[in-house]
Amino acid sequence: MNEGVALLQEAFVSRSLDEIRFWSRIMKEHALFLSLGFHYDDTALIEEARSFIPKFERIEEQLERFSVSADPQQIAQFNRHVYEAAVQIWAFKRKVLELTLQCKIRSNNYALLIDHTSREAAYFANRLKELNEGKLTPTPASVIKENVFFLKVMADHAKFIGHLLDPSERKLVEQAREFSHDFDQLLYQAIDLDSMRPQSETKPILTQFLDQNRVSVASLRNFKKAAKELIEECKIKSNIPPLLADHVFREAERFLMIIDRFDEYLQSNNS
Repeated sequence: MNEGVALLQEAFVSRSLDEIRFWSRIMKEHALFLSLGFHYDDTALIEEARSFIPKFERIEEQLERFSVSADPQQIAQFNRHVYEAAVQIWAFKRKVLELTLQCKIRSNNYALLIDHTSREAAYFANRLKELNEGKLTPTPASVIKENVFFLKVMADHAKFIGHLLDPSERKLVEQAREFSHDFDQLLYQAIDLDSMRPQSETKPILTQFLDQNRVSVASLRNFKKAAKELIEECKIKSNIPPLLADHVFREAERFLMIIDRFDEYLQSNNS
């Protein structure tokens, strides 16, 4: 095996394990949050939501058996297995969303929150599919599309935080609203750039795009971190559980990591 093929296989294994490690935990927590939001009479939905918790816990246990030196074929098979679990929880979330929009169930799960979690499940499944198809190197179009996805996630988080804080926490509620507005604007800008479909020769535009997003995401990440610590120390009034505060903080950290990965790719291709 030549060195180039070995490096690609190592990257495939490493990236696959990283995606599964991060998103399986997110999916497990989504199942918990949704189950807690249902009306107590909706026992079937509560049980179905909670059934995904051990499913993703088993995936996390299986994950620990692999290392970066694992056989790529075994990892590809594992990706297919996890893909099926991601599709299943996505289908459950879309079913719940449909029931919510038709007013067939009433719960404390916002329609936007259910849609938000389903988009993340779809993203997870799609990432595993792309990895198994050998798509390891980003393109200008994929850089923008991934930023569109995560900017929407960050905008949603700001809205959820604003709604779940106690109304008396006026300063924090206002900060959350400002973040919501800022990320809505960044999202519209990213959608416009996606429509323009920049090619490789527009890398300075993409670099500026990533730099701008990095500054805003880092600011929101710091806000989430401060809010998480205040919630854990019972210093603010809110309906935000510590686990949910940590959940949204980790997703901001993930977005920053992805921005840095894309920036490294653009810089290496400029040299």
